[in-house]
Amino acid sequence: GAVFIGFTGTPLLKEDKATSLEVFGTCIHTYKFNEGVIDGVVLDLVYEARDIEQSLGSQDKIDAWFEAKTKALNDWQKAALREQWGTMQKVLSSRSRMERVVEDIIFDFSVKPRLASDRGNAMLVVSSIYEACKYFDLFQKTGFKGRCAVVTSYDPQANVYEQTLEETGANTQTEKQFLHETYTALLKDVDAKPGNTKTEIYEDQAKELFKTQPANMKLLVVVDKLLTGFDAPSCTYLYIDKTMKDHGLFQAICRTNRLDGEDKTYGYIVDYKDLFKNLVNDLGTGALQVYTSELDDSDGGASPEVLLQDRLKKGRERLDQALEQCALLCEPVQPPKGDLEHIHYFCGNTEVADDLKTHEPQRVGLYKATAALVRAYANIADDLPQAGYTEARIAQIKQDIDSYVKLREMIRRASGETIDLKAYEADMRHLIDTYIEAREPRTISDFGEIGLLNLIVKSGIAEAISSLPPGIRGNRAAVAETIANNVRSKIIKDHLNDPAFYDTMSALLSQILSDLKEARISYEEFLKRIADKVIKPLQAGRADNTPESLNTPGKRALYSNLKPPAPLQPQGMADDATEYPASGDPFLALALRVDAAVMRHRHDAWRGNQARENMIKAALYPLLGNSQAEVERVFLIIRAQTEY
Repeated sequence: GAVFIGFTGTPLLKEDKATSLEVFGTCIHTYKFNEGVIDGVVLDLVYEARDIEQSLGSQDKIDAWFEAKTKALNDWQKAALREQWGTMQKVLSSRSRMERVVEDIIFDFSVKPRLASDRGNAMLVVSSIYEACKYFDLFQKTGFKGRCAVVTSYDPQANVYEQTLEETGANTQTEKQFLHETYTALLKDVDAKPGNTKTEIYEDQAKELFKTQPANMKLLVVVDKLLTGFDAPSCTYLYIDKTMKDHGLFQAICRTNRLDGEDKTYGYIVDYKDLFKNLVNDLGTGALQVYTSELDDSDGGASPEVLLQDRLKKGRERLDQALEQCALLCEPVQPPKGDLEHIHYFCGNTEVADDLKTHEPQRVGLYKATAALVRAYANIADDLPQAGYTEARIAQIKQDIDSYVKLREMIRRASGETIDLKAYEADMRHLIDTYIEAREPRTISDFGEIGLLNLIVKSGIAEAISSLPPGIRGNRAAVAETIANNVRSKIIKDHLNDPAFYDTMSALLSQILSDLKEARISYEEFLKRIADKVIKPLQAGRADNTPESLNTPGKRALYSNLKPPAPLQPQGMADDATEYPASGDPFLALALRVDAAVMRHRHDAWRGNQARENMIKAALYPLLGNSQAEVERVFLIIRAQTEY
């Protein structure tokens, strides 16, 4: 009388239908693969078949192969790759197919955006444990040493007796001996733990690194293990060098389609066995079907077919959409759509204190769209003609990308947002260096690390202006707005640390901008005033007339934000005031007493711990005139200070 309910993550084949209906009855609900993609639950899969040529003997063929692989790269990048693989031309013609697969994968890790950024990694599926160990051995002779692991069902302890019975000739090694020696060396430094073998501990460590630190575990070589039930969002590429079909194949390719940030848009399948050559979609859509007539579609609804999108078709579609998105973002910019007009649209009016924050969605949209555009280009950059683009269109695309990347950098500088937003553009610098500005890859980095305001303080206003892009540098209004937006960004970012001080700086900035606009001061006087009166105090975190005893940011923040206190209770004065002599400035004395009280009553890791926060508030209560509202106001400032 029991009720059986079955759950499966694999499409149901028609041949299984009779058994399934007999055990479970009809379907309660089905959720198709393409529905999951549309809903954003999983990623779409992009497919590419690669043929490893066995007879690449001539120098011309080797040169042609290299040129085809590096077509999208400039001379600087090609030279770097040639230097990295200086022996490539000599050895390609004699290498085995397996060695060429290794080189092909390593090449992808150099040029594919998701892999080159160290945010994504890959799995290689091979036919046997012996092949897995051979592949692993080859990768250990490359830059992947220490960042590649082999995960199979082999256990050297369980097979030690078997391999010792084999007879070999002089200087020869059987497959079983090779496996045993490979695993023995692999597990040499692994410490055994109760209840686990060395192999299990090694595999657990490799899987954890693969999931959490893709830069330190780039590739897993597997046979059957980890192809079902193993979810690693960082896994982006699956290289298949094994004959597979049906459920096993589908489960394997779905290792790559887990969501992992906006820089992962597809799961990529690279097929060295041409597994899908007979499964081309009859509709001519350029997609390949994992299953066709075998799937059970009797329940109706969406098609149950699981499609692998053709890499070039999907790549072109993505590139065209990215170009259109960037164009739409910039469409509202007022004519003549010069640098100043773009700064106004993406950064707002510098005279309005909140305008920079208000226009943040436009800037974030531009940053994300530009990152997506460069990634979309990089994914098919070496195959643009095959994707259907003419030479003229390719040249125009490169020009458009260059224009959008420069616009992105200009807006980032103009707004003072010089730190990469890692969540969606971790690979952006690599892509810019590779495809856009490889000849001067450090220019953007240097500016981003120093910051415009720091540059003004350290090197002077003239040098800071000369570091700006030509489009900004040659336009006085654009320079003024860029500097003002950088100042405004600093004020917004640090406002909570010392509200009174930053409010004063904001008002001073507005006054200087108003003087410039009304021609009460010259452009040169504007630069001098904003550098001396605003930027230098902002970078120092203090005004020029700050008392010497306020020698930390916390004390200065308290001093500038404390209002005249209500009459202090005698116990408050006795508890905290004795450490400091009476001062002619009551605000100074109070700030020092509050600082001392916080330092005395704070506990480790007090932020977010209600009991520990209350201990600090209790110490502040008598000092701040027994005013709960004043305690809460000052406590927010205290919590923002890193020294506490």
